[in-house]
Amino acid sequence: MLQKLKLFRGPTKRVRKREAPPGLMAFLEKSRLVAALIFLATVASIVLISFVGVTMSNLPVLPNQAASVRLAASVAFAYESDEQTRQLREQIRDRVPPVFRLEFQPLRQFETHLARLLADLAAHAATHSATALDPAAVAARRESFATLVTAFNAAGPYRAATDDVAALLRLGDAERRFGIVENTLVVLREIYAQGVHDNPTLSAGPGTGDITVFQIASPEDEVRTQNVQSLEDALTLLRINLAAEGIGRETTVALFRLFRNGVTPNLTYDNDATRRQQELALANLRPVVVQVERGETIIEPGTRVTGEQYEKLVAQRQYLLATGGVAANEGLQLFGRTLLVLAMVMASVFYIRLEDRETFLSNSRLGLLALVVILNLAAVRTTYAMGGLPYFITNSTAAAFLPYLAPTALAPLVVAILINAGSAVFMALLISIFTAVIYGNRLDLLVITFLASMIAISAVQHTRKRATIVRGTLFAGASVAIFTLLIGIIDQLPAFTILKQMTAGLLTGLLTGVVVIGLLPLLESLFKRTTDITLLELTDYNHPLLRRLQLEAPGTYHHSLVVAQLAENAANAIGANALRARVCCLFHDVGKMVKPQYFAENQQEGVNPHDFNNPSLSALIIKSHVKEGVDLALQHRLPRVIINVIRQHHGTTLIRYFFHRALNRDKPRVNPVTSTSLPLPPPAASKDPGLPGLEPVPVSEATYRYDGPRPQFKESAIILLADSCEAASRSLAKFSPQNLEELINKIVQTHIEDGQLDECPLTFAEITKIKHSFNFTLLNMLHSRVAYPPAPSAA
Repeated sequence: MLQKLKLFRGPTKRVRKREAPPGLMAFLEKSRLVAALIFLATVASIVLISFVGVTMSNLPVLPNQAASVRLAASVAFAYESDEQTRQLREQIRDRVPPVFRLEFQPLRQFETHLARLLADLAAHAATHSATALDPAAVAARRESFATLVTAFNAAGPYRAATDDVAALLRLGDAERRFGIVENTLVVLREIYAQGVHDNPTLSAGPGTGDITVFQIASPEDEVRTQNVQSLEDALTLLRINLAAEGIGRETTVALFRLFRNGVTPNLTYDNDATRRQQELALANLRPVVVQVERGETIIEPGTRVTGEQYEKLVAQRQYLLATGGVAANEGLQLFGRTLLVLAMVMASVFYIRLEDRETFLSNSRLGLLALVVILNLAAVRTTYAMGGLPYFITNSTAAAFLPYLAPTALAPLVVAILINAGSAVFMALLISIFTAVIYGNRLDLLVITFLASMIAISAVQHTRKRATIVRGTLFAGASVAIFTLLIGIIDQLPAFTILKQMTAGLLTGLLTGVVVIGLLPLLESLFKRTTDITLLELTDYNHPLLRRLQLEAPGTYHHSLVVAQLAENAANAIGANALRARVCCLFHDVGKMVKPQYFAENQQEGVNPHDFNNPSLSALIIKSHVKEGVDLALQHRLPRVIINVIRQHHGTTLIRYFFHRALNRDKPRVNPVTSTSLPLPPPAASKDPGLPGLEPVPVSEATYRYDGPRPQFKESAIILLADSCEAASRSLAKFSPQNLEELINKIVQTHIEDGQLDECPLTFAEITKIKHSFNFTLLNMLHSRVAYPPAPSAA
């Protein structure tokens, strides 16, 4: 017996990888004390990261952006306000009256054209006699007169009527006409010298008709004040002076209509002179110094940030940077914020307890959740702390994109990949809330970051490629960029600022995907989690263990492939992880490589070594493939889930063949090779002749049962059933759908009655689907083929 045991263990020595004691592992995994410590550590860490040292003075705020919190001065300080100085400068500029220049060119043109008209009238009077009654002469005189009137109107913007010019002609001889015209021109020169305007808004008051303006009166640009009359007042003055000539009312009215063509507004705005006057007024202006008291409100919540408020906030940041400190009461109320964190973490606990019971009962999962949330909030706090650097304090527009550099989708992505999407959604909400609180209760930031996390979580569901993670985070970054653009347009932010924020969102999405890919292997190893990405990599048939299995135990390798197909289809049928089931099946029997000839699928030429062994030794050899498989898996650093399946894929089932052999030891056995009778091994229990009185020891069922544990999760239970059904299906003497269905039902029912499925979360409905899947898959695997007719013999 001892010699056979030595043969069984083999001559090669392997170093078994040490594991933590099972009792310690169970305590760390299930203890509620450990869970409470994780809870308290999480609360303390979030309070420390999110609130301790967080000041409102570093919040990235832009002009015209809606303020989300009240910002008050933490210290008393003074600063020179460029904004208020600019406003005062504008007020002074507005108070400086505009400077006008008097234009005399229209008057000079009118005088020239009027002198020509007088000359034409004198020529007309000399040529055409006013007493001539001949119709031809009268017509010629009228035509000549109309021509000279038309010529006068065409010379300028005049509208002189024929009757008005005729009234001038009827005044008498040329000398008389010249005298009246000269007197009228003197009045026009006085009107032009005083200035004429046609803007009613420039009048000093109702009924006055005067306006005080600055005008340039000399070539030396000397500015003086002067009363300027309106166009209406100038025409009134012209009418009065014509009436004083004593020429009759009708003639006065006619001449007024003629001479008013020479009265036009002659004020021209002088921009250069006005600017010089404004500069003179601003010469003594001094910058406005603003005194800010401690506690004074800088920005009110719910209002758009004005330029003056923004300047005051920047001035406070620069003062704090220069003095190197913040007032003791600048921080948020720590106790109140601690209660907020406590409430949020408790809400997370209740959510996980209701929606993800498995995570709630697993301290390793809770530790993973706590760690990634803390790391994520630490990354958000780091981006916030960058706002306190001198560069960002003095360049607030550059600090505006810091909130979009916060990798808020980091923890939700890790949780979605390593645990499940439900917990990831709540983690996304939790991190978005605290990110918004850190950056000043910004609702827009909360909504945008939560949306980005949801998009990323949706994109990485059941991912099997690392590139899918980066693609999902890029989609999330694109969503941030799009909504940042829309909100920036609403807030009327500068285009370059919006572009920087959009770029920050896209860059953060890309970097988040890269960081998650880098963190996954570390977190998988630390918390014994396995992603579908790792499982997919293990399906490579060139894995060292699988290559050895192909060469050393080909029958077991083929058996593993068939069981993998059965388990994968069954897992798909009930919504379990089909990839996990397939990969675990590939490795579940690697322990058989140690003594492959002791397993029926690897035996050749009908030689069965168990025919020469004691049943208990054979059972020990059969059971040992589980421990050997665990050793090999630990040596090759296979994931924890595969090691668990290796341990659980037989549960505590009974090795029935050798148990029944032990119960029927007295029956003769035949060597399958020589067909000769074999000597009977020693009885299972006998009386020792040297020790009278001892009773035979009965056969112990525990000796012939696997050590377990029983399957703890769905995929492990599926593999247990698939392994049994595949092996039993090969023993069918007559294969038919009915026989196969009866066999599967019997095997599954036997395991249920034996309690092998008591510790896994399978329902009866799922077990029914699993049986149907096994039946369908095995029917297609074990179908018969039509016999080919023999080839005709050559004649």
